[in-house]
Amino acid sequence: MFQIGENTLVSLDLVERFFCCDLEKCLGACCIEGDAGAPITRAEYKKLKEVLPAIWDQLLPRAREVIAEQGVAYHDPEGELVTSIVDGGNCVFTCYESGGLCSCAIEKAYREGRIGWRKPMSCYLYPVRIKHYDCYDAVNYHRWKICKCAEVLGRARGIRLYEFLREPLIECYGQQWYDELVANCKLYIEQYLTPGD
Repeated sequence: MFQIGENTLVSLDLVERFFCCDLEKCLGACCIEGDAGAPITRAEYKKLKEVLPAIWDQLLPRAREVIAEQGVAYHDPEGELVTSIVDGGNCVFTCYESGGLCSCAIEKAYREGRIGWRKPMSCYLYPVRIKHYDCYDAVNYHRWKICKCAEVLGRARGIRLYEFLREPLIECYGQQWYDELVANCKLYIEQYLTPGD
């Protein structure tokens, strides 16, 4: 584990694991699988409500029903605020493209220039999850079977998890923080990993 900055502990998985999303194989399963929606902050909850009119027409009919009934988010069994989901599966903000590819209606609108916000940080950072404690943040890789193809593609391309998540990590913690992470990762690779690890 690395300590980056004064109050962030980063799992060695970010340097030891290779990763590159392979949407052709997983079809965006991380927006569908799981037992709860994506974790969000109070500020993100407000943002979701703000952008809702711009993406409403792209949402699935059942997703619009869920949002009308319970809103864009709810508290999961642990008390964490998370995006609403459709019948125990899809995030309400998913939409589908040709070939069954699941995508995010929020990010689609952002890329098309219709809104100025990409999506909640927990989605942007995925498969990394951040757990906030009183004195520090724990930055961990959330490993599960749906991302196996991303690990295979990442290894084939030589992309480590911390490299794949460069942009969201910078947006979350800043350039100086990321530069410190990169320096620690490179040193760790030199000292502890053999080629191909």
